Amino acid sequence: MPPSPRQRVAAYVIRPRPVPELLVFDHVGAPEAGTQVPAGGVRAGEGREDAVLREVAEETGLTAVAVVRRLGAEDRPHPETGEPRSTVFFLLRAPADAPDAWHHEVGGEGGDAGMVFACRFVPLPLGRPLADGQDAWLPADCSTLL
Repeated sequence: MPPSPRQRVAAYVIRPRPVPELLVFDHVGAPEAGTQVPAGGVRAGEGREDAVLREVAEETGLTAVAVVRRLGAEDRPHPETGEPRSTVFFLLRAPADAPDAWHHEVGGEGGDAGMVFACRFVPLPLGRPLADGQDAWLPADCSTLL
C-alpha cells in the first residue's frame, strides 16, 4: 500500500495595489532553491486555514493577513524525494501598507527553522515562474484575485 500523501498548504498573499502584488521569498545563501511563496506541512489536528496562516507567519513574519478563499488543490510528488504530497492553495490578503521588502529568520520547528528568507512583494502577473510550479494556481487575469 503506498504511503499517505503529506498534507500541505501554500499561500498566495496578495497586497492590494492598482496592480496586485504577490508575496514571494528567496533563501538567503541558497539561490538555487528559487523564488517561492510561503508553504509547508499541516500539523496533526490543525485545520488547513490555521496551517496556512502559521506558515505565512513562520516564513515571512507577517501576521496581519487574512484568508480570502481556497483556490485549489493538487497531488504531486516532492520534486527531490518523490514522496507523495497533497497541497491546498489559498488566497490571502495582506495590508496595503505592508513593507515592500524585508529579511526574516524562519521560526517554528520545521526543517527551515533558522533560515533567513528575503521577502518581497512583486507585481502580477509574474515575470518568471516560481520554484516547484508554485504559481500553478495564479489566474491568468490577476486583477480578479481581490
